[in-house]
Amino acid sequence: MNQALLIIDVQQELVDGNNEMKSVLNKEVLLDHVNLVINKALESQVLIVFIRDKDVANGEGPGFQIHPKVKVPTTAKIFDKAATNSFYGTPLLGFLKDNKIEHLVIMGCKTEHCIDTAVRTATVNHFDVTLVGDGHSTTDSSTLSAEKIISHHNEILHGHYNVDNFSVVRTTQEDLFQPIHDNYR
Repeated sequence: MNQALLIIDVQQELVDGNNEMKSVLNKEVLLDHVNLVINKALESQVLIVFIRDKDVANGEGPGFQIHPKVKVPTTAKIFDKAATNSFYGTPLLGFLKDNKIEHLVIMGCKTEHCIDTAVRTATVNHFDVTLVGDGHSTTDSSTLSAEKIISHHNEILHGHYNVDNFSVVRTTQEDLFQPIHDNYR
């Protein structure tokens, strides 16, 4: 089975925050988990794709770049997006289809926006998805704490399905590149 690791918006300014925005919850843990899963992907010879949001740091400078603590492999693909949806207006879907990807492991920022949208869009586009439950983060909203947002999404996206393809939530400690979707079909 062809697989890819999709790391969304783990950009310096979004993760660390700035004068107007706080850093994401448990940013050091998030960065450690991203690097751990990158290593697992490399060991499993899985494609690695990064998405960067052009709205972060106005799409320029160090704040726009993938966080410097993330060990970006030289083989990784990087796509930039202008929307919440990583598939909208980017070559991502075509790239995944060209590489016959069937399973996507997704992690990054922000939980309730780009992560949620990517998981749902991927299942509609015929991918099985594994969301790394301890590999995505966000900031507090005016209604909910970041911790509650993350917990809520881990709950509602586990088992989210679009008939043939669906998502499961697993942790970095699990063998993420040994998909378990067939156990539930």
